[in-house]
Amino acid sequence: MAWIYLILGGFFEVGFTTCLRYTDGFKNMPWTAGFIACLCMSMLMLDMATRDAIPLGTGYAVWTGIGALGTVVIGMISFGEPVSPVRIALIFGLVSCVAGLKLTAGH
Repeated sequence: MAWIYLILGGFFEVGFTTCLRYTDGFKNMPWTAGFIACLCMSMLMLDMATRDAIPLGTGYAVWTGIGALGTVVIGMISFGEPVSPVRIALIFGLVSCVAGLKLTAGH
């Protein structure tokens, strides 16, 4: 169950980074509320995952990796950020590292 919490926390991290794009310096209240809600859920899920089932360092690295991967992909798809072979290769490298951390976590 801890890994499910961690993955959900990573998805909420993508949510808060996406909302952050639209907060307009935290003046746009609906997007600011979305940012705060996603941020709180993301942190809660990270906390729940790492309480006793996943080592904190591994959990944090995986959580950050999911968030970074999701944010880059959303940026490419929705916001016209550059897509290049090098960026795609780096994304696959990130996914490989996150998978490696999960496989070697020992839990």
